[in-house]
Amino acid sequence: MMQRLRHGGLDSCRFLSHCSRRRGVCSLPDTALIDDLDHQVLVEGKAWSRTAVLNRPSVLNALTTAMGLRLQKLYRSWEDNPDVGFIALKGSGKAFCAGGDVVSLYHLINQGRMDDCKEFFRALYPFIYLLGTCLKPHVAILNGVTMGGGAGVSIPGTFRIATDKTVFATPETLIGFHPDAGASFYLSHLPGHVGEFLALTSEKLNGPEMVACGLATHYLHSSRIPLIEEDLGKLVTDDPSVIEACFDKYGELVQPDKSSVLHRIELLDECFSHDTVEEIIDALEREAGRTKDPWCISTLKRLKDVSPLSLKVSLRSIREGRYQTLDQCLVREYRMSLQGSYKQISGDFCEGVRARLVEKDSAPKV
Repeated sequence: MMQRLRHGGLDSCRFLSHCSRRRGVCSLPDTALIDDLDHQVLVEGKAWSRTAVLNRPSVLNALTTAMGLRLQKLYRSWEDNPDVGFIALKGSGKAFCAGGDVVSLYHLINQGRMDDCKEFFRALYPFIYLLGTCLKPHVAILNGVTMGGGAGVSIPGTFRIATDKTVFATPETLIGFHPDAGASFYLSHLPGHVGEFLALTSEKLNGPEMVACGLATHYLHSSRIPLIEEDLGKLVTDDPSVIEACFDKYGELVQPDKSSVLHRIELLDECFSHDTVEEIIDALEREAGRTKDPWCISTLKRLKDVSPLSLKVSLRSIREGRYQTLDQCLVREYRMSLQGSYKQISGDFCEGVRARLVEKDSAPKV
């Protein structure tokens, strides 16, 4: 667990602290206006804990500016409250969180509302820093889709509970973006070069795979979630070991199945350890040509189907993140995200969102 203001440069900490304390009202995406803003994040109070519930189930709990600001406010108040021993986070419906509401960002950019676009990142990234430096135990129940920013608002915390319904990915390269929301920090610390593989290919992982590579701390069957929530609600503690005992009571020891990419870690490392995207692709092509390995062939297709610029930016981001602290990664990602959104260098992000999520023709125009 990080201690706030002790890691990284003072400039990055001041930036995140400044952003997290801004309370100015900004124009929100049109889709967000339909929602009752007070109900985008619900609160459940227990004996010695508080639970924030991401509550936009119709869009897989995609994160908005309002949600980022509300989460900041709630977590700050709970961290300062001596009657709150630990904090939990979960999603409503069939997902934990599918990430940021990039469709709304797409519309903001096309309307020229760049200040509102900037406000989205200035709401979300400081919350992730707040979570990563929170002095109280944190429990994230990752039941369902956990992608992009959804991973960002959970993985920096103490405990991450995966289930049989968990589906993890950092799919940003599919829309011409880069893995953000702290991804360059946590992906870069996975075993070997698994982080580079996940960042570039947008490959999905299930619950057992998340536990095996360290993205999740515990695994339990989704049918047991009500039981563990009931037990957690009765706890009067701020001791992580006491909280973990609840997970041990209901959790399961699991291993990735035989088809998991984690069983190919030596080949993965051999291919994805290279310095450039071109060298990674060359290594995969050599192996595919030599062995006709279906994994190499499908991985090559994934890489060649997305923006080359996005691949290059994402690879460098993960490599830099390996030598940076969480706050340094978030500040760098913030700058990268603005550059990627503003169309001054590339329009890949907007075109990727259009092709994949808006018009859904899966045919981004170069």
